Amino acid sequence: MAATFHVDIVSAESEIWSGTAGALFAIGEMGELGIYPRHTPLLTKLNPGEVRVQKEDGSEEEFYISGGLLEVQPHHVTVLSDTAVRAEDLDEAAALEAQKKAEQAMKDTKSDMDFAKAKAELIDAAAQLQTIQKLRKRRK
Repeated sequence: MAATFHVDIVSAESEIWSGTAGALFAIGEMGELGIYPRHTPLLTKLNPGEVRVQKEDGSEEEFYISGGLLEVQPHHVTVLSDTAVRAEDLDEAAALEAQKKAEQAMKDTKSDMDFAKAKAELIDAAAQLQTIQKLRKRRK
């Protein structure tokens, strides 16, 4: 039997996925992370984007997170995020609309606070669209 570890992907609302994996891939502050069984313990921030879980049979589960934290222990990995959804449940039309609104809000801002909020919304929408595009390419 191949080496595996337990993965929990949790949002502020609920547990999104829990199971056994052979690998996990996510986008950290310093770039893409690949986590494998018996990885060195790690705690790092995650950027908005895709999280992929490679299961024992080689199939993959794909998720979108709005950013968060990744905790790695030798036999257990936890992804904590304010928002986490299955990648297939992302709504491309809604993400495009959110991107347009955020771009317009950045142009019309009256304060630094408004600009920062609009920029965060733009980053989130762009990450959702990028996740949707990656998912499409893999399924072709």
